[in-house]
Amino acid sequence: MTETLRTRMRVATGGVLISRRFALPLAAGLGVLSSLAFEPVALPYAMVVAVAGLVWLAKRLDAARKRTVALVGFSYGLGFMLPLIFWMKAVSLGAYIGLVPVEAAFYAPLMLAMRAAVRLRAWPLWGAAVWVLGEYVRGSVPFGGFPWGRLAHTSIDTPFSSYARLLGTSGTSAVMFVVAALLLLAVTGPAWRQRGLAALGIVGLTLLAIILPTGIAGADGTRQVALVQGDVPGVFLTWPRGEIFDLHAAETDKLAARIEAGKVPRPDMVLWPENSTDIDPYHDAYVRARIQGLSSRLEAPILVGGIFDGPTVDTSYNAGVVWDANGPGDRYVKRNVVAYGEYVPFRKLLGSVVPRLSRDIPRDMLPGKKPGALTIGDTVVGDAICWDIADDGAIHEAVNAGAQVLVVQTSNASFTGTSQPEQQWDISRLRAIETGRWVLVPSTNGISGVVDPEGNPVQRAPLHQPATLSAKVTLASGTTPAQHLAEPLQYLLLTLGLGAWFLGTRRKKG
Repeated sequence: MTETLRTRMRVATGGVLISRRFALPLAAGLGVLSSLAFEPVALPYAMVVAVAGLVWLAKRLDAARKRTVALVGFSYGLGFMLPLIFWMKAVSLGAYIGLVPVEAAFYAPLMLAMRAAVRLRAWPLWGAAVWVLGEYVRGSVPFGGFPWGRLAHTSIDTPFSSYARLLGTSGTSAVMFVVAALLLLAVTGPAWRQRGLAALGIVGLTLLAIILPTGIAGADGTRQVALVQGDVPGVFLTWPRGEIFDLHAAETDKLAARIEAGKVPRPDMVLWPENSTDIDPYHDAYVRARIQGLSSRLEAPILVGGIFDGPTVDTSYNAGVVWDANGPGDRYVKRNVVAYGEYVPFRKLLGSVVPRLSRDIPRDMLPGKKPGALTIGDTVVGDAICWDIADDGAIHEAVNAGAQVLVVQTSNASFTGTSQPEQQWDISRLRAIETGRWVLVPSTNGISGVVDPEGNPVQRAPLHQPATLSAKVTLASGTTPAQHLAEPLQYLLLTLGLGAWFLGTRRKKG
C-alpha cells in the first residue's frame, strides 16, 4: 500500500474520502467566508455557514493525524484573518504580516478540540463550548489577547443579537455555534427524523431570538449630551503637536455659539474622543485654561480624552478625565492597552531591530486598574476607551460600578479609509443590547455616533470632518440578565470545552 493511499485512508470517515490537499484549501475558503460576515461586506449568517462547514471537516478528519487536523485549523485561521484584519496594514505591513499568523495559529488547537468534541453525544453543545473556549483564549493571550472577530459579533442586525442581552457575548457565540451545528445536521443528518429535528431546533432558536426582549434596563431619567468630533489635521502621525486639541476646542466653540443662539439645547455633559488633546492639560497652563473656559461657557463638564504623563518620562496614560470650570475631576485610565500600538513589549530587544517602534511609540502606556465608571455631574458614565469595548470584563465592571450610560472614546485616525471603524462600531452596538444602555461614541474623525439600547444607530456624524452631535438619552438604573449570567456561563462553557477535548480524545483512543 502506497504512502499516499495510507494518508487518504487516515482521513476517510463516514463513507466520505477526503485528502489533506482538499481539506486545506476548503478550510481556507471557509475562513474567507467567515470574514465576509464582518464589515465591509457584512453578509448575514456567512460565518454561521462557514462554521457549519468547519465542523463538517472536523467530522471528516476523525481518523487524520493530529498534524493534519492542526494544519486544517491553521488554514481556516489564515483564510479568516487575512481579510478580516486587512486594516492592520494601515499601522504597517509588518504589523499585518506579523499578526495574521499569530491569530491564525489559535485555530490549530481549536480544530483538534473540535474534532474531539464532535465524537461525543450531544456534540453541538460540546462543540459550542469548544468554540467559546477558543474565542476566550484568543481574546486573552498574548499581551491581553485580540478579542476581535467573535462569532457573536456577526449577530448584529440579525434576530440573534437579542441573545446578548440574555447570555452575554460568549453565550451568544455559543447559541450561534449551535445554530451552525444544527444547520449541518439538517443538511447531512443520516435520517429524515434527525434532519427534521435539527431544522425545528433552528426555527425554535430563531423564534426565541425574535421574542426575547431588548431595550433600556430600568429607565431612570434623561440627560442631554453633546459629542464633539474635531477631526484630525492630516495623515496619521504627521500633524504638529497641539493641532488635534485646537480642532476639538474650535468645534466646541462652535457648539457653544449654537447653544447661545438657541439652535441646540444646552448639554448636561460634553464628550470628547480619545486623544482629543495631544498636550497634557495637567502640565500646560494654556490648554488647561482653554478647557476650563469652554466648560464655563457651556455650563457643563467636558469628558476629555488624552495622553497624559506617566510616573516616568518613558511612560504615559491613555485616559478620559472629567474637566469642568474648576479643573479636573474623575479619571479613567484605559485598561486594555494595545501591544505594539500603545506600548512595546521587549522594547530593549526590538528597538535596535525595528527602529520605527521607538519613533512611533516613544513612551509605553501603562494600563489602568479601576473600572471605567466616572461621575459627570449627577450621572455615572461607563467609559470605554477604544479597544476596551471589545473586552467583556471592562464593560461588565463599569456597569457593576453603577454606569448609567456607556461612552466609547475612540480615535481611529490611523485606520482612516479601512473597515476597522465599522467593525468596532458593530461591537459598540452589540454592547448596547447586552447592557441595556445607550452607547455614545465620540471619535476624532469617525465613527462618532449615538446608539440606543436596542442597538439601533440613532445618529452618526459625517466621517473625516469636524462635527457635533446633540442627543437626549435615557439613563439606565437596572441590569440585564447578561450582567448576572454571562460570566458564570462563560466559565461553565470554558470548563465544558476542556472536558470535551479530553473526553473526545479518550473516546477515540478507546
